[in-house]
Amino acid sequence: MHRTAWTTRAVVTLAAAATALIAVPTASQAAPRTVEVQSAVTSGAITAPKGVDYTAWLHDVGSVVDVARPYLKQRLAASPAGEKPAIVLDIDNTSLETDFHHFWTFPTPAIQSMRDMVREANAEGAAVFFVTARPGIIESPTSYNLKAVGYPVTGLYVRDLDDLFENVSTYKTEKRAEIEARGYTIVANFGNNTTDLVGGHAERTFKLPDYGGKLS
Repeated sequence: MHRTAWTTRAVVTLAAAATALIAVPTASQAAPRTVEVQSAVTSGAITAPKGVDYTAWLHDVGSVVDVARPYLKQRLAASPAGEKPAIVLDIDNTSLETDFHHFWTFPTPAIQSMRDMVREANAEGAAVFFVTARPGIIESPTSYNLKAVGYPVTGLYVRDLDDLFENVSTYKTEKRAEIEARGYTIVANFGNNTTDLVGGHAERTFKLPDYGGKLS
């Protein structure tokens, strides 16, 4: 997600409540073939503030899930004895419907196709980590939200004071490295912004649509 708007949105939410696939390569991979998502104009009442069509967005997210799900199933089935496979996810508009008509809703609903895929991967042996640029002050409600809408949560990384003003991609790369240092193999990393995905420390990366920055 884009982070400049997050702190303000988080404060408001707490006060109220209390791309087709773009595959980003790891360092060892060649530059990816990029497929652009054709953004639909607003056509209904359920829309993001910047006019992204809600139904079209869910369809585009589903297109990413349709590629990631069989990959995860095959990769986890082939996991060697003793391996600790894991997946890493961003939260806003990757795991939760943050920017859409649920802005004033707490807990924020899950993106159902993502949640279902994550639950399947967890049942097949994958640990599930969330790495977000949300500040540490809202770690507890964030953890509650994820669990309340059905996500398994092995670990949640939020930005503490030392991380708060660090470059987002650097911070997220460091946290994935920490997960690896705990003995996990990150088999997939999901996000809707390149800052969620660059820096390596994942076998495969999957980018959900943000329509050129229209979604946080």
